[in-house]
Amino acid sequence: MSESNFVDYVKICCRSGKGGAGAVHFYRDKKVTKGGPDGGDGGRGGHIIMRGNRQLWTLLHLKYRKHVIAGDGANGSRQLMTGAMGEDVILEVPPGTIIKDAETGKTEAEITSDGEEIIVVPGGRGGLGNNHFKSSTRQTPRFAQPGEPGKDEWKVLELKLLADVGLIGFPNAGKSTLLSVVSAAKPQIANYPFTTLTPNLGIVHYRDNYSFVMADIPGIIEGAHEGKGLGLRFLRHIERNSVLLFVVPCDADDIIKEYETLLNELKKYNPELLAKKRLLGISKCDMLDEELLKELKKEMKSHAGKLKKTPLIFFSSLTRLGLSELVELLWKSLTAEKD
Repeated sequence: MSESNFVDYVKICCRSGKGGAGAVHFYRDKKVTKGGPDGGDGGRGGHIIMRGNRQLWTLLHLKYRKHVIAGDGANGSRQLMTGAMGEDVILEVPPGTIIKDAETGKTEAEITSDGEEIIVVPGGRGGLGNNHFKSSTRQTPRFAQPGEPGKDEWKVLELKLLADVGLIGFPNAGKSTLLSVVSAAKPQIANYPFTTLTPNLGIVHYRDNYSFVMADIPGIIEGAHEGKGLGLRFLRHIERNSVLLFVVPCDADDIIKEYETLLNELKKYNPELLAKKRLLGISKCDMLDEELLKELKKEMKSHAGKLKKTPLIFFSSLTRLGLSELVELLWKSLTAEKD
């Protein structure tokens, strides 16, 4: 997806409609000059509703829509006629969208599936007509309820990408290249840090028409949980991934230290992320000849205690070394997650 077209945070003002007033009216016709009360109820004000739409991947369509205003309910009328309801406003958002109160920052709701609807700001209730207030001692009530006012609230919408596999790694680790090779995604790729400034999604095809979604999360740096680098802007996307693939290049100064640093950043941001299934992929192995690769595998085997049974795989996106094994391993991890 294009950098300029990916928006995962918007702030909008939502104003629901006010309810219509109940009617004060008495039945009259050419034969009845003093009939009883027949004032109808006012209509409900329009709701502001969020609806999941799996065809959407971004909040771009809401970026410049700062005010969303629903319709007001109509007043009640004679002959117990209820006023028309105010027009609802339905905002379609991608699954994975979280709705927060802009003032308190409290999460109020989230859209997780296609077609799911949530009333974010309810419209005001319509007032009761004078027919509701008649009694044996008050046969001609000359009053009715006014409609409830609508609500005017600022909401923050945050998108957390729904992907099966999340690629985690420092800038320039080879994540974007991997995604471009195993899927049809076309992320921006260059040999310098922070080439990827927005998350990219790709569909990885497995055998027998099965597939899974892989997300390239922009590079994390030490201190990302405090907002350094791209920081908190993209760490939240990792929360929705079923499996985490840590990508560390084979030419890193210390592969294990780099892996542990990444784990530490996730832990400080949200300790629950460490409960997810994870794999460690050593990328750019085309830079090593057979002897050096053999030595690296031997060295990594000696760190088995630090890896704590984390599956390890060596691959090269350039020569496609180990990619079939990597996809196979990811699929097994995903299906084990579902069982």
